[in-house]
Amino acid sequence: MSLYTRFTAHLNAVLDALEAEGALPPGLSRKAVTVEPPRDPSHGDMATNAAMVLAKPAGTNPRALAEKIVAGLEALDAVDSAAIAGPGFINLRLTDATWTAELEAIHAAADVYGRSDSGAGVIVNVEYVSANPTGPMHMGHCRGAVVGDALATLLEAIGHKVIREYYINDAGGQVDVLARSAHLRYREALGQDIGDIPEGLYPGDYLVPVGQALAAEHGDRFVAAPESEWLVTFRTFAVARMMDMIRSDLALLGIHHDIFSSEAELQAAGKPEAAEAWLREHDLVYDGVLEAPKGETPEDWEPVELPLFRSTKFGDDQDRPIKKSNGSWTYFGADMAYHYQKAQSADQLIDIWGADHAGTVKRIQAAVAALTEGRARFDVKLIQMVRLLRDGEPVKMSKRAGNFVTLADVVGEVGKDVVRFTMLTRKADAQMDFDFAKVVEASKDNPVFYVQYAHARIASLGRRTQEAGITLPAVDLSRLGTVELGLVKLAAQFPRVVEGAAQAREPHRIAFYLNDLASAFHGWWNVGNDDPSARVILPDDPALTATRLFLARGIGQIIRNGLALMGVTAMTEMQ
Repeated sequence: MSLYTRFTAHLNAVLDALEAEGALPPGLSRKAVTVEPPRDPSHGDMATNAAMVLAKPAGTNPRALAEKIVAGLEALDAVDSAAIAGPGFINLRLTDATWTAELEAIHAAADVYGRSDSGAGVIVNVEYVSANPTGPMHMGHCRGAVVGDALATLLEAIGHKVIREYYINDAGGQVDVLARSAHLRYREALGQDIGDIPEGLYPGDYLVPVGQALAAEHGDRFVAAPESEWLVTFRTFAVARMMDMIRSDLALLGIHHDIFSSEAELQAAGKPEAAEAWLREHDLVYDGVLEAPKGETPEDWEPVELPLFRSTKFGDDQDRPIKKSNGSWTYFGADMAYHYQKAQSADQLIDIWGADHAGTVKRIQAAVAALTEGRARFDVKLIQMVRLLRDGEPVKMSKRAGNFVTLADVVGEVGKDVVRFTMLTRKADAQMDFDFAKVVEASKDNPVFYVQYAHARIASLGRRTQEAGITLPAVDLSRLGTVELGLVKLAAQFPRVVEGAAQAREPHRIAFYLNDLASAFHGWWNVGNDDPSARVILPDDPALTATRLFLARGIGQIIRNGLALMGVTAMTEMQ
């Protein structure tokens, strides 16, 4: 239980007592009551809006209610003082002993500090990446992959059971194009001159080994055969090889999914039909005619009766067809069935999509609301594009890939940790520049370096203490000064940040917090450059050295825990 959780419990106990004595009516909702750090640290250590939130429904004055709450909070041993600000906000200052006890709690909890069980085992399905299986992963996929994976880890950290899922879009026209591209490379492997890759086929060299493998397995059997004889065989083989490549690429980022769901298998199993049948039973699908597209005259458009999902009933702009005029499933119809399948084994669903899918969000949200009868929370996180630069100039495309920069090339150049951390340094819906020069720059302006350097500095302290031959006595935390306690206060916010980031589905908050913590630590460290008495290692004062080293290691523990949530290694030395 975090410090903020404990104080929320203390506040609730005070409010319970006020209810018992009749100062508050029973049963008031406390959902909007918060306990958090004040915006201005000079106002105190914690603040609560309890009086402001509860006064109106209680039929009382906020300041009068605040005075009663303050009386209860001031009785706590951990509270040094409580004050009312403005119309009824309550600011608390905690005792130094409370903060030093929290530093000890950080050491005691170690790797699990910041984790909780607030998720209560609720199952969350996080679907991310889900790139078409037509080639290697490229940097267009990278950001969503990292955001999805970090979010899954965050949700596990607060007690959710998480299913990491990848949806293989292997039922559309793009995989037929893949099969034709593989057939071209197959002919090439058998000695034919294929010339330039025709427009519309995939040109990347990554299909060369696929063609070679097909040639080794089938010989020249399909060289002159009609497409109908080899298309399915080549499609199945090529998709399997592409998925092997994709899994390998994702592994470079430390990403591994629990489930790979196939769209082709979904359709073969009749899942879209099952979803349609359920919706028809509940009068949520009907046969109707769509309105003519805007901007087209009636002569340009022929009305066709199609099965339509009552999407407007759930907030969408119009009802949506689930089948085409030829009887095949629309992309939406197949996607709806896929979400129906996911909802069978999860309480909540999260999709990580590229920003170019923004137009389909409402219809899928409507489908999930209908198919789960509103039971499943469903969130879509839209990920903006990443622009690749080198010293401010756009990066040239990869010849091997054909028309994009591969994820493997980027990880090979700058490393997994740099890629993962950088992808989390901005909100997912904000565009991002990834400059190869800047992401490896040894500068405080580079958050990857700045946070890693803080941890490496802390790791160096143990080695330097041994080299100095200092024998450390027992730690006396009463010797921590105001600045040091400020570091503890910032470190103690970590569990609250984790909880908030997971609930908001925003893993970038961890990167923001770590940058703030690293900045505070570096600031404390740098004071020692001008004032030797402010340094951590003091050969003439082993007791204070032990105390400051204990503090530094506590900060290092928080940085390690935060980086672990991001899937980033905590460096002990910088090269």
